[in-house]
Amino acid sequence: MEIQWLKAFLAIAEQGSVSDAAAHLHLTQPAVSKRLAALEQQLDTALFDRIGRRLQLTQAGRVLLPRARHILNEVSDAERELHTLGTEVSGSLRIATSHHVGLHHLPPVLKSFSNLYPNVALDIDFVDSEQAYEALVAGEYELGVVTLALKDYPGLEARVIWPDPCVVVAAPDHPLALKPKLQLADLSDYPAILPDLSTYTGRLIKRAFDARGLKLTAKLATNFLETIKMMAGVGLGWSVLPQTLVDESLAVLPVEKLEVLRNLGVIHHRARTLSNAAGALRQLLLEAAQREQAEKPDNHHKN
Repeated sequence: MEIQWLKAFLAIAEQGSVSDAAAHLHLTQPAVSKRLAALEQQLDTALFDRIGRRLQLTQAGRVLLPRARHILNEVSDAERELHTLGTEVSGSLRIATSHHVGLHHLPPVLKSFSNLYPNVALDIDFVDSEQAYEALVAGEYELGVVTLALKDYPGLEARVIWPDPCVVVAAPDHPLALKPKLQLADLSDYPAILPDLSTYTGRLIKRAFDARGLKLTAKLATNFLETIKMMAGVGLGWSVLPQTLVDESLAVLPVEKLEVLRNLGVIHHRARTLSNAAGALRQLLLEAAQREQAEKPDNHHKN
């Protein structure tokens, strides 16, 4: 079974068509079709159903997909491990990051990385943190820079880079913002605009309400924190946002006994040999964590 056949099969499965797979692999469509046909002939089974313009995996294709991905990851790891015998930081590096981390925390690190290692071609995908975890487990990325999960993933190593405390907010003229002191129960009387309750941030908030047997009414849900900030700022509901996003468009609500601390960090698969490029980026992230720790007010000596 040829490795190139498996690469063509995997590209078609991920891209959904031969033409898109060909563009992804920088090959002609006939070349990709020929490789798929050769694989199907060797296996003596169809791997895709041709439905309109799209290709859908057959049962045999669904069985082969995770195995093909595993085989190609093993080949890639072998090539990478041999390559890392050298010291050159070059090649391509595919990482996943969430929109919030990618927009508000990662840019300075990426700028330093780009300046230090101009021969690395970065391929950055913006995905939800939960999706990034599953993709790292499947070996689709070398690194993820995301909101860290509330549970341990045995196959993944996670390191905290930026602690990200959150606060309860609302528009300055929202009825809740006019009260000098609030209990969690007060929030139950008003709709909230929150990340989906299946996300790590959403679960943290829901856990706090469930622990007290309180109702949580989510009027609108979106996973884009900048969108949540805008909707809360115009008075559509209260929300919970990272302290770093709060500005004059929002009032911080003095809610007692509600602490939401997210951790943002870097994850990678324990069984995967990191390329020189991935190792260099991870090191820059760990150095950012050290700076974050050193700059905390309680770490400075008082005069």
